[in-house]
Amino acid sequence: MKSQKRNHTERAFGKGYQAGIAGRSRSLCPHETGQARQEWLAGWREARTDQWDGYNVMAQVQKLSNLHPHP
Repeated sequence: MKSQKRNHTERAFGKGYQAGIAGRSRSLCPHETGQARQEWLAGWREARTDQWDGYNVMAQVQKLSNLHPHP
């Protein structure tokens, strides 16, 4: 059975969201340019907004797993 390739933009969003949950700076984005950088920053911003809106860490982790379910 072949394994599916990961969607790189989806993965970048998830990693950005995780960095936002952890309170890391957006300057730590590992991507220099391109769509992956935009997705990483979008994930980071969403996590930070969720924190400001009162989501606790467990709620954020649950949200991330609902946004991008793993097969």
